[in-house]
Amino acid sequence: MKNFMEISNSIKYLGVNDHTIDLFEGQYQVPNGMTYNSYLILDEKIAVLDTVDVRFTEEWLQNLKSALGSRQPDYLIVQHMEPDHSAGITVFAETYPDAAIIASAPAFTMMKQFLGTDFSHRRMIIKEGDALCLGKHSLSFLSAPMVHWPEVIVTYDSYEKILFSADAFGKFGALDVEEDWADEARRYYIGIVGKYGMQVQNLLKKAATVNIQTICPLHGPVLNENLEYYLHLYDIWSSYAVETGGVLIAYTSIYGHTKEAVLLLADKLREMGCPAVTVADLAREDMAKCVGDAFRYGKLVLATPTYNGGIFPFMREFLQQLTERNFQNRTVAFIENGSWALTAAKTMKSVLEPCKNLTFAENEVHIKSALNEESLAQLDALAIELCKDYSSKA
Repeated sequence: MKNFMEISNSIKYLGVNDHTIDLFEGQYQVPNGMTYNSYLILDEKIAVLDTVDVRFTEEWLQNLKSALGSRQPDYLIVQHMEPDHSAGITVFAETYPDAAIIASAPAFTMMKQFLGTDFSHRRMIIKEGDALCLGKHSLSFLSAPMVHWPEVIVTYDSYEKILFSADAFGKFGALDVEEDWADEARRYYIGIVGKYGMQVQNLLKKAATVNIQTICPLHGPVLNENLEYYLHLYDIWSSYAVETGGVLIAYTSIYGHTKEAVLLLADKLREMGCPAVTVADLAREDMAKCVGDAFRYGKLVLATPTYNGGIFPFMREFLQQLTERNFQNRTVAFIENGSWALTAAKTMKSVLEPCKNLTFAENEVHIKSALNEESLAQLDALAIELCKDYSSKA
């Protein structure tokens, strides 16, 4: 029984689907599961690229044995040491004692930490520019530090023009589920890799020097059509540019008065022709998606009541996640609510002030308990300001 997939005559997909996981990395909701991808290159010499999560090592090993037939692998290439990709190293080493382990020097340090050994008797340390000939397939290695761990390498196969991209170009979701690539890839990228835009830009520059016809990431589907689309999105995300012209209104509300203002503003923006308006209740919606949308749109409205002299906890968490991921190049507006102390706007602005290239809207909305004639007028003024320029570069 064949329990692997063919990418080409000589390259096989050995990965697994995980529908038992609820939170990826202990924090990201994955209702459609995850994939842990691994690949096999069959040539005069045989190379395996990465393993899988510990809960699926036996399934992965059976996939590998089925694809190998009677042959034995010569190399295990470890591109990334995060445990969802490296948990099978030990069982591979035990099953194939003559195979060499290939990785960067920092990866071997992590192997010692995670696995108790750095395989010093059978390791091959590689660095930027090193190459490995398997026969027809010639592999070259590109260093990709902080995409998104410091030990990461990616691998380019010049024969089939495939980039094995480690966690880059990955997404949430198992392979047996149909869903939009961009939405789950954006949520994955911004949440996990978003802080390291400069490092991703460096990797994209390296990738631009080779002819890539297929991208094989460690999560999500193999990409072999319309690669310009995926590369373009990664360039937008990693340069902190605006993907979609429009406005995200992210809010928290205790008794509904702040929510009322938010929904009214959203209606006004739509009536004025704003191309996209998304409203996010930070207390109830997936925080990772909210953060991803803040990076997607050109304008962000933050609306929250004053709470304990500061801001509501979910808003505080949202802002922390934005600043941790180098939020920048956006217009930000504020709606605050307070029955006896209006301090939320000042607090939110102080959190965001260290961010690069933020423009704070001139108009703010100050609600004292509930909307009144004055705060309604402020909403009108803010809507006009936000809609005056909503091009794709907004």
